[in-house]
Amino acid sequence: MIRGGKSLVSSPPAFSNNAANLLVCTANSVSVFSTATALQVAELEGHTALVTSVIVVPGSRVLSNCWTTSLDGTIKYWDFSIPELIKSIDVHFPVYSMVIPSYHAQKPENTENPTDIYAYISVQDTKNKQNKPNKDLTGQILKCNLTKSRLVSGVILSETKEPENITISSNGKYFGIREKRKLRIWEVPSKDLKNVSHRKLKLLHSKKLSCFAFHPTERIVAAGDVTGRIMIWRGFGDRTFAGDSGKLMKDEEEKPGVRGDGDADSGTTWHWHSAEVKFLFFSSDGAYLYSAGKEGVLVVWQLDTGKKKFLPRIGTPLLSFVNSPDPSLASISCADNRIHLLKMPSMEILQSISGIKLPSPVPEAFRGSCMDFAFDQSAGLVAVRTENYCIQLYSLFDDREISEVQVCERNHQPSDDVTMILNLVALSLDGSVMCTVETRLAEEGIGGFVTLKFWERGSQNNDFSLSTVIYEPHSDVGVSAIAFHPTRGMAVSASYGGDFKVWVSNRGSQQNEKLSQRARWACHAVGSYRKKPMTAAAFSADGSVLAVAAETFITLWDPEKNVLLAVIGSARESIVNLSFIGESNYLVSASRGSNPQLSVWSMSTLSVFWSYKLNTEAIACSGKDSLLAVLVVFPDSSKPELDGAAVQNDSGAILLFNAGDPVPIASWFVTKAIGGGIAFIQSNRSIDDSMDMDDNPDTTLLAYVNGDHEYALFNPHGTEMHERKIRPTDRVSGLEGTGQFGYASIYGELPEFKLKAIEASADPVTPMERPWETIFSGPSHSLPPLTKLCSAFLESLLEKRTSMVE
Repeated sequence: MIRGGKSLVSSPPAFSNNAANLLVCTANSVSVFSTATALQVAELEGHTALVTSVIVVPGSRVLSNCWTTSLDGTIKYWDFSIPELIKSIDVHFPVYSMVIPSYHAQKPENTENPTDIYAYISVQDTKNKQNKPNKDLTGQILKCNLTKSRLVSGVILSETKEPENITISSNGKYFGIREKRKLRIWEVPSKDLKNVSHRKLKLLHSKKLSCFAFHPTERIVAAGDVTGRIMIWRGFGDRTFAGDSGKLMKDEEEKPGVRGDGDADSGTTWHWHSAEVKFLFFSSDGAYLYSAGKEGVLVVWQLDTGKKKFLPRIGTPLLSFVNSPDPSLASISCADNRIHLLKMPSMEILQSISGIKLPSPVPEAFRGSCMDFAFDQSAGLVAVRTENYCIQLYSLFDDREISEVQVCERNHQPSDDVTMILNLVALSLDGSVMCTVETRLAEEGIGGFVTLKFWERGSQNNDFSLSTVIYEPHSDVGVSAIAFHPTRGMAVSASYGGDFKVWVSNRGSQQNEKLSQRARWACHAVGSYRKKPMTAAAFSADGSVLAVAAETFITLWDPEKNVLLAVIGSARESIVNLSFIGESNYLVSASRGSNPQLSVWSMSTLSVFWSYKLNTEAIACSGKDSLLAVLVVFPDSSKPELDGAAVQNDSGAILLFNAGDPVPIASWFVTKAIGGGIAFIQSNRSIDDSMDMDDNPDTTLLAYVNGDHEYALFNPHGTEMHERKIRPTDRVSGLEGTGQFGYASIYGELPEFKLKAIEASADPVTPMERPWETIFSGPSHSLPPLTKLCSAFLESLLEKRTSMVE
């Protein structure tokens, strides 16, 4: 089994000490990406639940250790260059956030007399609710001794209703949490020991706070709220932390902008964002403040003057900002599951790490008429419609984005008013043609229309170019379904207005392909049945029969002559899905509503072969045999229990049938079935050995994509459902060759002429095989002393574990 589609933006990432790698929390693991290529080079596997934070241990450029926390209740210590798990700490509570103040301290750690390393963690304690005076407080801030691998007993800094994210200052002197309309800030003692006491203060605000950040050098804290305002408190903690009891400034006139008895000299409010502020971040020198939110614009504030500059048109809400040890590199995480690497201070986007895009929200009135994705079964791709009016082509085998198509040019709109909807996307059987349907909503009853577009894939790449645009293909009504002919340039569109249209491409009729750069699509025929809404369509395996659902009836047509051949069946509810099975001996239909029904029709007798009353979300049919896969959603009254616990509201099952037998061959329980989809995918030979293919290279795989666009790819006939990870070597070959090794990793590259001389030597030696013969190569006047060179080189290969000793 292959799993993919993980979120890259559930938690902020972290840069390595040399800024060459970016560590990203991806579900139960941490993925290591190269900042030069934006491709994955390693993965840290070991957690059994969502990873919530990753912290890189500071040090030299060659040091590659990090701490991770997870909802599985463990804190783990890794060497991510190998990668290898070094140490695991079980704290017995789900960990939502962690900070390590000593890693931010300005003075270097004393390695001769090392002290214990302490971390502050935000956890959720639901086990001891009965023994608490206030049972609603499940969030706690605890102190953990990382060196001795245990919690510090008796230290609970705070209790909150829910676990809160911990924010720490860049100098490691202060950390805090937001709690509704106030900030709680603690001072880290200069000697952070086991039983040391912590002083704290609180700052109040009139609205619920969403994020905050500390100034790197001064006692300034900035906080953003849910309305888009930014509050700047200056001189916080002068009474609490400085111990100056003589300045009890409680008069509002002496503390302008500070509410209540807040311990700050003054407060200033800035307001540019129209919605919730998602993150705040101070520059390393403290002169600028970065902010962003739902608008998809990165705002840079000059702290002294309040002047602004912008990085606009990112096209999606922003979630977090992280700087790197290299001052010219930073990253921003976006709500569309993408991480941009920025060149600072110009804020130019250098690279993008793209995961599968999240579902695009649609108004309730269009909920049943939108299709989230389509599958390219031959190439193992899924086409996903996104929130910014794009179609993303994503590889299920490689778990990465292949390309993106901008269907309609529209700027990102932060408001909740939807004016454009990307309804449908469909791919031809060979993946060479794509069809999209978009709807522009009427404003005050004026200006609404539907657009049908055909796209062609380029011969040299995976990019699609626009071929034909058809405005209002079915007058002023919406398109309900799109289906492609299996062997030729033909497609059919069905509409709720009571008709369907057959479209043909002129490419096949061209005498010289060079005369026509693009195929043009034109209407070939129009059909209808009793003026009933046409709700689904499908071609047979050879394309000789076209099945169109006329509400509760199934009509069979000759697509070439546009002749009605037969009318079969009568469902209780409107049919929303049609598909021919195998060699078209069977036809499957699915209807939804109060009386849902899944029916398999025999094409030889034109009658129902078998049927079930199932709430069907999606169906998939194999083109090589008579296999049928059905994704069903459990109704509330018949949900099973797994391990003694009821399943979630959106849980379901995948049922695998042989079309000639109503008894399922196999079944699998799944989560997030609402909005999900399934498809049979042709096997990729590069993964056959690890997917239990039963010595049959022609076996197809079954792909399941859930409502959050997470997916699983597995062999439905496999005897074992073990999980197979997509290794970095599967994604790209020779990726590690772009890095630096040996001498170059410590002191930089040798002069170019020296490298050429090595390459031109009579007996060349591959550096990866025998690195010791070339590591110390170079002119004698350029090399450091041997004692310094050897100690630095050995230090880069060995790991000091003095901090791990009790």
